[in-house]
Formats: sequence, C-alpha cells, structure tokens
Amino acid sequence: MKWIVLALALLMYALVLAFQDKKVFWSLGAAVIAITLGTLFPAAVFEGSGRAFALCHSFFDLINWNVLMIYIGSMTIAALFIYSKAPSRAADEIIKLSPGAGLAIVFILAMTGIISIFVENVATVLVMAPIALALCKKLNLSPVNFMTGLAVMSNLEGTATLVGDPPSMIFASFAGYTFNDFFVHNSKLSIFFFIQTGLLVGCVFFYFIFRKAKEKIQVQETKVVSFVPTVLLLAMIVGLALVSFLKIEFSYASGTFVMALGLVGLLWFFLAQKKSAREIWDLVKGLDWETIFFLIGIFVVVGALSESGLLLDFANFLARITGGSKFAAFALILLVSVVLSGFIDNVPYIIVMLPVAANIAASVGSAPELYMFALLLGSCLGGNLTPYGASANVVAMGIVQKEGHPMSFGNWLKLGAPFTLLTTGAAAAFLWFVWS
Repeated sequence: MKWIVLALALLMYALVLAFQDKKVFWSLGAAVIAITLGTLFPAAVFEGSGRAFALCHSFFDLINWNVLMIYIGSMTIAALFIYSKAPSRAADEIIKLSPGAGLAIVFILAMTGIISIFVENVATVLVMAPIALALCKKLNLSPVNFMTGLAVMSNLEGTATLVGDPPSMIFASFAGYTFNDFFVHNSKLSIFFFIQTGLLVGCVFFYFIFRKAKEKIQVQETKVVSFVPTVLLLAMIVGLALVSFLKIEFSYASGTFVMALGLVGLLWFFLAQKKSAREIWDLVKGLDWETIFFLIGIFVVVGALSESGLLLDFANFLARITGGSKFAAFALILLVSVVLSGFIDNVPYIIVMLPVAANIAASVGSAPELYMFALLLGSCLGGNLTPYGASANVVAMGIVQKEGHPMSFGNWLKLGAPFTLLTTGAAAAFLWFVWS
C-alpha cells in the first residue's frame, strides 16, 4: 500500500507540474482516490480502522479547516484594504518624505514587503504596480527592475506571520504555532525576525540598484475611500495576538475570528459603501479559490503519505545521507528547498516536507524549529529565484510585458538569483545563530 500511495502522490505532482492550469483537478482527484483507498483498506492507509473512519478522518482531521478559514477571511479583508486605496496613500506619503527618487523606490519596495505580511502576494503586486509604473515614467526608467522588486519583496515578507501566506499557515498548523509564536517561541526569536534580516539585506541590495536616481518626485495625493478596512486589518492582527496569548482551546478560534471579521467587512461594503449584491459577489468570487480547493486536495494526499509511514522513511533516508550532521542536514534542507521552489509550487512541497524536517531534527537531536524554519525560508524565499517560482513573479512579468519591456528567463535571473542568495543566506545565518 505504501508504494500505491507513493505512486499516487508522484503522479499528482507530475500532473500539477505539467498542467498547472488544472492543478485543482489533479489534487482533488488524487484526494478522492486516497479516500477511496482508505475506505477500502483503512488500516493500511490511515491510522485507524473502519471504512466510516476513513471518510470522517479525511474530512475532519486531514483537511485543516482552521487554516482555510484564516486564509479566506484574511483575503477578504485584504481585498477591502486594497479597495480603500490606503496602500496607495501610504506610498504617496513615502514619496513626499523621501529626499530622492532612489530612496523613495527602496522605501516603496520595503512598504510592499510590509503590506505583503497581511495581504496576498499577487494582490500586493497589483496594488503597488501603478505606483511603480508612474514613478518609472517620471524618471524615464525601465520598469523591469522596479516590478521585479515588487514581486520578490512581497514573496519575502509573506512568510513573516501566520496570516502572510498559505505556507506560514500550514507551518503554524503543523507545529502548533500561534500568531505570537511567529515573533518569539520558547524565549527565542522566531521566523518573523529572520525574515526581517532578509528584508534589510534586500533593501540594501535594491539601494545599489537604484542609488543613481536622485531626482525629487512630486505626487498628487491619493484620496482614501475609507479607513474601515485598515481598522479591520489592525483588528485582525490584534485579535490573533490575543487569541494566541489567551491560549483558547477551541481549535477553530483563529479561523472563526478572522472569518467573522471578513463578514463584518462585507457587511460594511454592502451597507456603508452601498454596493450591490452583484458587486459583493464579484469581490468574493475574485478571492483565490483555486488555492483553497488545491489545498483541500493536498491536505488529504499528504495525510495519506504521512500516515502510511512514507514520510518517516524519507526523513530517515535524509538523516542517513547527511551522516547525522546537524549542519549538513540544515544546509541540505535549505538548498533543496530553494532550488525546488524556484520551479514548483511551494504549498504541496511544504506540506510534504514539514514532518520530514521534524523527523530529521529528532534523529540528529536538534530543535525541530531549526529545520522547519530552514524549510520555510528556503521554500518561500526560493520562489524568487526564477520568474516561475511564484505567482507574483508571473504577474510582474506580465505587467512589464504589457508596458513594452518583455523579460526573459535570463534577465530575471540577473536580479532574482543574487537577491535570493543574499536574502536567504542572511536569514539562514541568523536562524542558525539563534536555534543551533
């Protein structure tokens, strides 16, 4: 049965890579097959017995509904935040306060990363792109480097908190991390601060790219529609911190809270902004439902991989080839994650590898955070390596192409590769210093 489950997972991955526009179909199809196998052979696939158990276990245990609710709720709030034009107004203020265009660009890239902590990466790039294009036209600059910077900085910071990106939510679910644990865990600095190390290095990197632009830019201030979405965003952050601090036992507390805030936002959109039911439906329909349904399928398939014992076998294999060396295992996980995430979707990779990383830590006698954080850093920051490593990269390439500046794979590597190596290296070095 192990070989059958492994073949199913490998086939799913191959089809997802070959036909990415159909990835939801492949992941849900593989999940249905895994559940069918678990129903026919429950003891061989899932940790339990009885066919009814396989169905209930797959739906209620393997699919992480708390993560999905956090994602849907935070996406709703992020969509309203973008609608409010508050990010554009913040960018205007940054430009006004900056002594020159080069520093203004670096500050806008840093702000893009900070917004991406709470807003989905593609949405962040889309809301900041008009600002970047307008600045480039005023300065008579090619928008290629600026748009690439928006993409890579948004990918970088999306890892910093529980609500930043699906990989962070998946990690939090697996490791039992609360919102606050992303800042400090077991009295040690956590993933948020390692990402900020990468942000600082990234800002220095882009300063050297844009340092020659010294012209002072005049801007016309964007009018904010409303600050209610900003309040909802801040309420989400504070509320998640309180849920973490109070250690509420209800397993769906975070997801329920964020979903409730999202519904409050939609109610505000309907009543205060006088939007029609059709406009509300268009906003909800525009959320990233593809990732939601893709995750549902991946949760089930990876659950079958884990419970069949395959992931433990893989972890033992990796521990053997690293010879039990703590640093060799750390470097291997980091390097493999960076390279693979430059070409494949990091969501299924993260789900598969988290238990592997934890098992490797146990085998070499190390804190699991050392390897799980390395996995998170490598797989999320590695998406900046190539133009196809993250959805935000593809969107940025499409925008500059429409502006008459087509970008090749090689041109992306000239900026993406050094940025990835520098930011990942800095964050990983700080991680090793704190957790090794």
